[in-house]
Amino acid sequence: MKKPTHIGFIMDGNRRWAKENGYMSIEGHQHGYEKVKDVVDWMFERGVKVVSLYAFSTENWNRSKEEVGYLMKLMKRVFKDDAEDIHKKGYRIVISGRTDELPDGLSELCRAIMSKTKDNKNGTMNFCINYSGHAEIVDAVNKLIKDKQEITEEQITGNLYNADLPIPDMIVRTSGERRLSGFLLWNSAYAEFLFLDKHWPALEESDIEYILEEYNKRNRRFGGN
Repeated sequence: MKKPTHIGFIMDGNRRWAKENGYMSIEGHQHGYEKVKDVVDWMFERGVKVVSLYAFSTENWNRSKEEVGYLMKLMKRVFKDDAEDIHKKGYRIVISGRTDELPDGLSELCRAIMSKTKDNKNGTMNFCINYSGHAEIVDAVNKLIKDKQEITEEQITGNLYNADLPIPDMIVRTSGERRLSGFLLWNSAYAEFLFLDKHWPALEESDIEYILEEYNKRNRRFGGN
């Protein structure tokens, strides 16, 4: 069975799941994070090396102050309170996005957890925070201009956020939506796509088996025959 090296998740449906299950809308994000811990464990146990998670887009700042504040507090709790548990599991954390713009010491926590886990080998969690695919490409091009480098496809690829990560083999979006919403635009050119009707917090281990089985069925040509 062929396995993907890198899977990206667009974690959609937290708020809708919360409403359907009698919680306040924003509480769905807490349940969504608990599901993150399950999903990465299930993926790494099955041999996937990198899991990218679309945690907060540059457009998400347009949500209510209450929801944005809740999400920022949740991410601080993840990178502070859960840091030791993540480290003990041997997971490496990297952050993709404009982290210097994050409020309330969150950018410092991002740098701290990346430093703490940088040598871990049991799987890489790539949190995309204050991220958009357009911003990633713009930032890469601006860096090349600043460094007076030639702008080529190879140079852009090499100057993306966390350019050492392998390109994603599959992008999975939950909750029935069928669009990328700016996720990993440059590197997803030949990724496989899978859209699940389940909301993110409702995912089960059997869904992970389905994702990997579906990937195994795909015939990846990368533009060839």
